[in-house]
Amino acid sequence: MLRRGLFRELKRQSGLARPVSSPTPPEAAILLPIGSLLGKTALRKFPTQRATFTSLFLAAPAFLFVVVDIISILNCTLLSLSSCPPSCSLIMLALRAVAAARRQCFAAVPRATAALSFQNQRFYSDKVAKFQGTKNADGRYTVSIIEGDGIGPEISQAVKDIFEAAKTPVSWEPVDVTPILKDGKTAIPDATIESIERNKVALKGPLATPVGKGHVSLNLTLRRTFNLFANLRPCRSVAGYKTPYDGVDTVLIRENTEGEYSGIEHVVVDGVVQSIKLITREASERVLRFAFQHAQEIGRKKVRVVHKATIMKMSDGLFLRVARDVAKDYPDIEFDAELLDNTCLKMVTDPLPYNDKVLVMPNLYGDILSDMCAGLIGGLGLTPSGNIGDECSIFEAVHGSAPDIAGKGLANPTALLLSSMMMLRHMGLTEYANRIERATFDTLAEGKALTGDLGGKAKTHEYAAAIISKL
Repeated sequence: MLRRGLFRELKRQSGLARPVSSPTPPEAAILLPIGSLLGKTALRKFPTQRATFTSLFLAAPAFLFVVVDIISILNCTLLSLSSCPPSCSLIMLALRAVAAARRQCFAAVPRATAALSFQNQRFYSDKVAKFQGTKNADGRYTVSIIEGDGIGPEISQAVKDIFEAAKTPVSWEPVDVTPILKDGKTAIPDATIESIERNKVALKGPLATPVGKGHVSLNLTLRRTFNLFANLRPCRSVAGYKTPYDGVDTVLIRENTEGEYSGIEHVVVDGVVQSIKLITREASERVLRFAFQHAQEIGRKKVRVVHKATIMKMSDGLFLRVARDVAKDYPDIEFDAELLDNTCLKMVTDPLPYNDKVLVMPNLYGDILSDMCAGLIGGLGLTPSGNIGDECSIFEAVHGSAPDIAGKGLANPTALLLSSMMMLRHMGLTEYANRIERATFDTLAEGKALTGDLGGKAKTHEYAAAIISKL
């Protein structure tokens, strides 16, 4: 109302009080489809930012007309002050000619946004991240394997040997993730992307990421490329391997695509850097549903959200609210929440009360807490990991590439081997996973053929041979 009154007064003073007829608005019919097309393109490219891009691209045409209004007001003001030549009135008339299109854009933004969101909405009535691979003609599954850097080829070969001895119905397809530059950005080679998308699953050895400006983490690139939304990190004590804690059996699930690791940061001014923590309802719901479903699969009756909503009331608050909503769909699972600092304190004091729970949390907290839990059982060399996506999943060893011992046959393949057990269970090959896992834990408990980091003197291939002998 204030804006309309201002226009009437300015036009009256400038001699333009006579009504100006508005033309039919073909501009709206053109601009809205363009906004919709841009929105759909962005949604395919950045699926986790659906709400942001939907609103942005559909609202963009309407907000352009806000600029039109501002210019119109300034133009009227100039006319009223007689400081502008008469030709300025033509500018104002041209700007006001699109008023009807502007109104239609504003009116259609909520409707179009809702329609597009509904059209692309992801419903989770079925199992999240279900394996969709198929067997080859020979009855075997093909798995893409990224051997990695440093000790990667050695530990990958140990896993292959054990799989062959166990007659696991898996064929390996080696792929290279040496980064390439595409449109000025670090990217995974197309052949690798096609392999993983075709096979739906991959096993990955350690990758080295140089420290310094311009080096993008390949692990992060893989997660973004394949939209691997959840990082699953079970930590289980190894019988016979002494640590300060016995009987640890924790399961952590970390949201993998946003949070503080969204990669949205910039320099405000020299000496001041701003980093944005992104939390969306859709990404939160997806990882939370996966957590509840995983709890059902492994027979755990409790899911706990780890958060800092007392400080980050909007971001972590949204994650927590979504968790409470999702929990209503799983009445057989008990749900609660705990502050991050309390969780850390309690776990290093006594981790056993967490053995009956699945812990789920935003990205940064999961990164730190999962490595802390790995320390409870003896380190990253004994800890498996899986990055789960709706279309495909990548299972990996989370330890480093250890270039100082590469090629010497000293590497411990346990983390990659246990990750491959997670992969087999994900693929529905549970019987093979159980056999290999039992042989692995029996070998570790026996303690006769352990690698140097586990207190033994065995070479990598000798450790693998000991596991094979117990299959």
